[in-house]
Amino acid sequence: MTTMSRDTIVSIILLLFCGFLIWAGYQIRDPQFGELPPAAWPKAVSWVLTGFCIVYFVQSLLADRAGAEPATVTDGREPGLAGWFRWYFNPIVCLALYFTFLATLPYFGTLIGGILLVFALLSFLGGVTPRLIVNHAIIAVISVGAMWLLFTYGLRVLLPRGELFPGI
Repeated sequence: MTTMSRDTIVSIILLLFCGFLIWAGYQIRDPQFGELPPAAWPKAVSWVLTGFCIVYFVQSLLADRAGAEPATVTDGREPGLAGWFRWYFNPIVCLALYFTFLATLPYFGTLIGGILLVFALLSFLGGVTPRLIVNHAIIAVISVGAMWLLFTYGLRVLLPRGELFPGI
């Protein structure tokens, strides 16, 4: 009897989750407005995600068949809680920045808050020098601004507006 690798088990769990997402997408009521139904995007994303999970599952089965050695954890992590925090410092800070974005969304709105979030993440992860700060600001304004324009005017999605800058 062969044992399944961790990747195979994770891919099966992900496929079950994708099945739940697909089922939930078909439970979304269609108000018959004559436009794109509300379930269109969730269904599309669920099916694409399912395709990726199927590829992951097949690759894990092929790796199991080829007799690949299971991955061992030799990452050099220090033991204890302090070592855990040092190892996961970047993800913790990124999540803290994201939750700060969510908490300030009613005040700054999507456009300003999104630009500040992307700028803060780029500066934290990419370093801070005068040249990099300018690059991070340009990237944040262009990327978030383009997405904001696409959703606001192209797709006519009502994005949260801030109290401090109600016009944007």
